[in-house]
Amino acid sequence: MNKRLVLGTLLLTAVLAGCATGDGGLPDVRVGAGAPLPVGAQDPAPSASAAPGAAQNCDPRASLRPPASLPAANGMPSGGTLAAIQARGKLIAGVDQNSYRFGFRDPLTGELSGFDIDIAKQVAKAIFGDENKIQYKTVTSATRIDAVRNGEVDLVVETMTMNCERWQQVSFSSEYFTAGQRVLVHRGSGITGMDGLAGKKVCAAAGSTSIRNIAAHAARPVPVAVAGWTDCLVMLQQGQVEAVSTDDSILAGLAAQDPNTEVVGDAFTVEPYGIAIRKENADLVRFVNGVLENVRTDGTWTRLYRTWLTALSTDTPTPPPAKYQD
Repeated sequence: MNKRLVLGTLLLTAVLAGCATGDGGLPDVRVGAGAPLPVGAQDPAPSASAAPGAAQNCDPRASLRPPASLPAANGMPSGGTLAAIQARGKLIAGVDQNSYRFGFRDPLTGELSGFDIDIAKQVAKAIFGDENKIQYKTVTSATRIDAVRNGEVDLVVETMTMNCERWQQVSFSSEYFTAGQRVLVHRGSGITGMDGLAGKKVCAAAGSTSIRNIAAHAARPVPVAVAGWTDCLVMLQQGQVEAVSTDDSILAGLAAQDPNTEVVGDAFTVEPYGIAIRKENADLVRFVNGVLENVRTDGTWTRLYRTWLTALSTDTPTPPPAKYQD
């Protein structure tokens, strides 16, 4: 979908929200299944989206242990990944721009904002002493692993679930957030979860664990794949799909953009988020884990949660504990 169209959709949603009726709803503007599909949409998604067999002997939450103490900012050890990043003068981070509250482009400022963006800033701050020494490269669920493996980015912070299959391709930091897959539908639809979507079209991003979980669900819904999560929201609004299904953290952001929608059902998966890094760059993995240790213990994680994610829970949770394989 054209970026300007996405931004226009978000702005229109915000304007309509200001004109909402007393019950908090918006006018029903669904235009029907005859509307054009978002660019790159696959309806239905290829059958290959079903999850492959997972690698054996893998704990996807277990990362590399950080050093006892981090080097001072601008004092990265010579000869490794960190020294190369310092010499370049900026950290290159792959992020999303379509996940409200995690990684999105603020329509008022044009800047990338959200929980994941601020986590990436913490890494840049630890390397340079300046969180703004960072270059963002927007990636999608389908392109982010290649971006890491090809060296286009130093790391990816993009609501990315760690699993054994992905560990074969990239390394991950320790877990920094825990989500679970649920369902987003129109209010009043009568749908209460995935079991009510047998034979119905359900949208998720191509390359995500979500699209695979939809394809593998016992209810046999019809998975529809798109490039980004706002494309799923537009397809739901236009009546082209019956539901969107992905992590509850992402769905909460979509629901906030359209009060005519709601998140339903219990979580039917557990999705531990990690920062993806090239397998060859173990020094960067360990350094990032040291940064995350500080984020957990110095109050930064709690501050960021309260800034971006209070809609997910009335109580601020504790950050997920780190787990190491060595």
